[in-house]
Amino acid sequence: MEIEREAPGSERGRSWRASAAQDAQDGKKFEDGDETLVKEPAWKRFLSHVGPGFMVSLAYLDPGNLETDLQAGANHRYELLWVILIGLVFALIIQSLAANLGVVTGKHLAEICKSEYPKPVMICLWLLAEVAVIAADIPEVIGTAFAFYLLFRIPVWIGVLITGSSTLLLLGLQRYGVRKLEFLISMLVFVMAACFFGELSIVKPPAKEVLKGLFIPKLKGNGATGDAIALLGALVMPHNLFLHSALVLSRKTPSSVRGIKDACRFFLYESGFALFVALLINIAVISVSGTVCFGENLSAEDIDKCSDLSLDNSSFLLKNVLGRSSSIVYGVALLASGQSSTITGTYAGQYIMQGFLDIKMKTWLRNLMTRCIAIAPSLVVSIIGGSNGAGRLIIIASMILSFELPFALIPLLKFSSSSSKMGPHKNSIYVIVFSWTLGLMLIGINVYFLSTSFMGWLINSSLPTYAKVLVGIVVCPLMLVYLVAVVYLTFRKDTVVTFVADSCKADAEKAAGGSGEEDDEPVPYREDLADIPLPAHSRG
Repeated sequence: MEIEREAPGSERGRSWRASAAQDAQDGKKFEDGDETLVKEPAWKRFLSHVGPGFMVSLAYLDPGNLETDLQAGANHRYELLWVILIGLVFALIIQSLAANLGVVTGKHLAEICKSEYPKPVMICLWLLAEVAVIAADIPEVIGTAFAFYLLFRIPVWIGVLITGSSTLLLLGLQRYGVRKLEFLISMLVFVMAACFFGELSIVKPPAKEVLKGLFIPKLKGNGATGDAIALLGALVMPHNLFLHSALVLSRKTPSSVRGIKDACRFFLYESGFALFVALLINIAVISVSGTVCFGENLSAEDIDKCSDLSLDNSSFLLKNVLGRSSSIVYGVALLASGQSSTITGTYAGQYIMQGFLDIKMKTWLRNLMTRCIAIAPSLVVSIIGGSNGAGRLIIIASMILSFELPFALIPLLKFSSSSSKMGPHKNSIYVIVFSWTLGLMLIGINVYFLSTSFMGWLINSSLPTYAKVLVGIVVCPLMLVYLVAVVYLTFRKDTVVTFVADSCKADAEKAAGGSGEEDDEPVPYREDLADIPLPAHSRG
């Protein structure tokens, strides 16, 4: 964190010294409170950190994941389960890194990107982050619109408008008990999970085949690579990294080394449990879809549905458990899944806008802007293409998320491994090697799939030769720019120090007349982020 210094005799210099003295006094009060916090039982301290991981995990149970899971099971049976396992293990690692970054620096990822990169690069990263939020929001909005169609036979495009307005309404009810509302929505999501687990116990997929699919990587059959990338895109979402690094700032973390390490460990435990539940639900969805669609007694109608499985026609998978009411319960569960995940997506959009642009505006206006930006593509496609076009848009959005991931992941990996950002709390060499290896593998897969898919489409398309040449002239430079941007972010050296204890401790204590020999400096507590609707204990 850079600190602006003024001449000793200037008015701003005197103001700065007075502010620093007050900060040092507040820090002493905070440290006194830390002793009480550290003496509390470990389970109480853990409960005070519960919330951000579960909020973030809703994104791994959204309609986009459900759609890609259903299609992966229907097209490849259990062969892509290993993608879910690797994706969620990788998600646990990077989500914990995002949480650690917020805990140690007192800033979230978007704010650090703004302070670190030159303005042109920062603007590009902001635009890419906004595109990622839109791409993540498309499945959530369309999934909720499908739920309205299943329940009330409302056209999809009207459902998109209702989804946008209902999300704004729920956000507006924060101060009136939105935590209870979010708890209810989460429970409805787990109702959907219970339905699939019940179906799983009836269809009884072969355990040996499921385990083989979970631990033996395969990419066989038409479209396997595309479906695998879509699964990863639906699981590992760029906007979640910005969101998690901001959510942890609503906690009052003790300022000692032990307090910071405990907070990082507690957030890791919470995220691990939440993502383990998400893993089980995703495995159940794929297994049910794969078992039912590859069954021997399917009707002709169900065979047609399995060949083009989507959110609006997959309620037949639950008939063994729910009978005729399957479409109603499935619609309610889909509604809960989409609505809860759109709330988290809206929060992510707010933090991205606030962090990159530092825009000061009223909460309702920022919510409205974020909602309008996010639902616009879904509304246009649903009006023009109907439910079929909206369903195809979900897969496209998931693939966009995969290609967007490096522009959030690489800065996170660099910042969390940097001494200037994290001080002694930076990643260990093992975490650095493992996370960078997985990250580069994912980026390599994305680049390979992008280039081969584009070239295959261009060669086999019915476009005239001059049009193919024109498309190649336009797209090939863009692919080169993509690679150059990834290389730039990877090898650029950090220039800004944001580790609090290194950058402002000595100056603040000197201004306060202190000796500068204290071991601990309080981690900043972000009151501007403290009104996030999380479960109880959210205020530490």
